[in-house]
Amino acid sequence: MMRRILVCSVLLLVAFLPIASCDEGTTSREKAGATAANLGQAPGFSLQDLSGKTYHLEDYRGKVVLVNFTTTWCPYCKKDIPDLKKLYDRYKGRNFEILSVYIQESRDKVSSFARKYELPYPVLLDTEGFASSRYGVRGVPTKVVIAPDGSIVCWMCEDVEKVVAGLLGQG
Repeated sequence: MMRRILVCSVLLLVAFLPIASCDEGTTSREKAGATAANLGQAPGFSLQDLSGKTYHLEDYRGKVVLVNFTTTWCPYCKKDIPDLKKLYDRYKGRNFEILSVYIQESRDKVSSFARKYELPYPVLLDTEGFASSRYGVRGVPTKVVIAPDGSIVCWMCEDVEKVVAGLLGQG
């Protein structure tokens, strides 16, 4: 009897773990690395930062924007932070911005996380998951590069820095 319960538990875990886990770019393979030709315009969003200030994606027209959909609990997302900070430092002030969007997490939890990791770019809260849903986010981290004209240039691109550098005329 115990063996049967154990086997059933393992099977349930194996079946549902992919749904609840982080993703290192394995979902929506048909979109991964896709180019602007088939991705269209970036859906707009308005999200608050940790201090309550509202950010509108439309306000970044004319800039290259990396929207990083993430969470505090994802190990891959934590692993990305040093590279995102380097990218931000390398291109800040050059018509480039990173908007880090935390999905369905509390202000307090994200605020503590942002302080701990000393995040230099805007940290936004998608508390209800509406923005991430509009972008088809199925796993984190999901990175979306948006061109100055508002078109999505890359969704889960393999080399974000190369894409950003190319859009800024430095690649």
